[in-house]
Amino acid sequence: MEIVIKGRNTEVTDRFREHTEEKLQKIEQLAPRAQRVEVEVLHEGNPSQADTSERIEITVRDKGPVIRAEAAASDRYGALDLALDKLFERLRRARDRRKDHGVRRTGDEKVEPLNLTPEDVNIKPEGVAESEIPSVPTELGEEIETQLGDSPVVVRQKLYEAKPMSIDQALYEMELVGHDFFLFVDEETRQPCAVYQRRGWTYGVLRLDATVEV
Repeated sequence: MEIVIKGRNTEVTDRFREHTEEKLQKIEQLAPRAQRVEVEVLHEGNPSQADTSERIEITVRDKGPVIRAEAAASDRYGALDLALDKLFERLRRARDRRKDHGVRRTGDEKVEPLNLTPEDVNIKPEGVAESEIPSVPTELGEEIETQLGDSPVVVRQKLYEAKPMSIDQALYEMELVGHDFFLFVDEETRQPCAVYQRRGWTYGVLRLDATVEV
């Protein structure tokens, strides 16, 4: 299992790197097919956000769905522990689903809300010219991150594979990445769709009036 640890706007010390690698060894017990684990460490320098100044994002890639978790705290080690707790719970859920394959979800599971930042979505602030919007990635896994003009907004784009799947599978993969929405291609209609969590324990599906050849 390959482990990649990198910092964004911060340095990652050898001590923290070794501590993280030791903690991540448990992943092999829950996901023996895991091929790569990516850990991104982010630091927020704004004093008003001191309680959440350290953010950890962990992504596990194997032959199944991508599983992801993130957390923030005032201390980097504390943020890591919080993120790992979420990650291990999602890995257990994925493992149990593989063992009990074919049993439909009950809808009782809670989807944790996603705290979006300007880095996570494509935002075109007022006053930013179209020519300043970065070009789109063309290779799977490729990321493009660009600051829009003189604004503080950073746009990060990443290209994912559009695998046809059922609504049930899309809801399942949405939970594994900890988002409250998930984009996919419907395996029956070949329409681009998005599932999302509504209030309470209900879900919605948005469909585009188009078909995708995959």
